[in-house]
Amino acid sequence: MTFVSIREVAPRDGLQNEDPVPADGKVELIDALSRTGVRRIEAVSFVHPKAIPQMADADEVWSRITRNPDVRYSALIPNTRGAQRALAAGFSEIEVVVSASDTHNRRNLNRSTDESLDDIAALIPLVHEAGGTLEVIVATSFGCPYEGDIAPERVAGIVARVRADGADRIAFGDTTGMATPRRVRDLLAEVRPDLLHFHNTRGTGLANIVTALELGVTEFDASAGGLGGCPYAPGASGNVATEEVVHMLHDMGFDTGIDLDRLIEAAELAERLVGRPLPSGVLRAGPRTRLV
Repeated sequence: MTFVSIREVAPRDGLQNEDPVPADGKVELIDALSRTGVRRIEAVSFVHPKAIPQMADADEVWSRITRNPDVRYSALIPNTRGAQRALAAGFSEIEVVVSASDTHNRRNLNRSTDESLDDIAALIPLVHEAGGTLEVIVATSFGCPYEGDIAPERVAGIVARVRADGADRIAFGDTTGMATPRRVRDLLAEVRPDLLHFHNTRGTGLANIVTALELGVTEFDASAGGLGGCPYAPGASGNVATEEVVHMLHDMGFDTGIDLDRLIEAAELAERLVGRPLPSGVLRAGPRTRLV
């Protein structure tokens, strides 16, 4: 049975778009997700509180969670200062984002894509010297709300540069849900990532995952309840829901190591924390094996 690795991103990518959730709630959510069998959790981000006030309590949250030794926890950082904070807090798995779209990168990080790539080149030895690994997430890999389609060759060029600079892992982000199975095939024919991060903004998230599986990718991000999106891109809300992904994968015969019932309970908690209905169909209807 093929194992598919899921990284749960609700505590960071999911909550950064919501009204601030108190640290108590974030700790409760991370602890609940840590008990589901998920192997990887994106726990916090070390960004300036003026940029993303929802993540201002990253140090407190990280210090208070009950760490499961079977779970790999990671942190997102925007720059050298963020990397220093994450490493000082004890993270060894660090993520940094650069957009394939220059316009989106300027809106998101206030610098050009090339300037971000220069910063990443300087970050890599800093992280490595501390014994950590750096994953580069290429946002807007499948399209940009400001520029439209992004050529696969553009993404491939970014990947070639960061790999040459020493990046440990590469992820592609479908930042505003512009990917379709056709575009997944087109991009992956040009260049392969280690992990894919899809949104379900336009209803193609699960179809894109199936397409990527057929092409040999077995690592994906997902967010409990379908929480999340990019605060700098219009219409970006809607990460693929972890329970929908796991429900589908298990029925297809893949192993994720995740307990679906516990995952649904964690998604219910996420829904209570944000105080609004979340878009996950499995959260609403339950698994297909649930009888009336």
